Amino acid sequence: MKTIRQALRQKRRSINRRDRTKFSRQLLSRCKGLGIFQSGKKIAIYLTNDGEIDPIYIQKYMQMIGLSVYLPLLDGKKLKFAKIGNTYKKNRFGINEPIFSTFTNANKLNVILMPLVGFDQNKNRIGMGGGFYDKTLSFKIRQTNFNTPKLYGLAFDCQESDNLDIKPWDVQLDGVITPSRVIK
Repeated sequence: MKTIRQALRQKRRSINRRDRTKFSRQLLSRCKGLGIFQSGKKIAIYLTNDGEIDPIYIQKYMQMIGLSVYLPLLDGKKLKFAKIGNTYKKNRFGINEPIFSTFTNANKLNVILMPLVGFDQNKNRIGMGGGFYDKTLSFKIRQTNFNTPKLYGLAFDCQESDNLDIKPWDVQLDGVITPSRVIK
């Protein structure tokens, strides 16, 4: 898995700036087509790191239409989510997190748009290797009656892989959104 993870990270890092901007804008169009931007929804996104596809246009659009936008924060080996703000601090991995006092758990969100390193046709994902999203979302494996949050991985098309080694604790996505398509 390490070799696949390293190769996919290198692929996403090698995309030039102009293409990154173009692909990020296309990602917003794909998300709009899914119908996830509905009034009253609580949606989590992420701040880009390590060459991930940037959801900045998604973030700006959601803020423009008045949706509640959340960002992940490290909480031990899991994540909590805080409303997006204007002030940030770096976590132990050097990723910005909002400085906020009230947190929301994942099961209170409607949609989580998450980063990934690799994905396959079956909506499986591999992340950076820390398992933060899988640990946070493990309730979706243990109890099948959780319809929310809907989980969508955001990725460049080049991050697709045919041979992901999926473990029992890996939480499957509801879909993968790339600049060119949506896998549901």
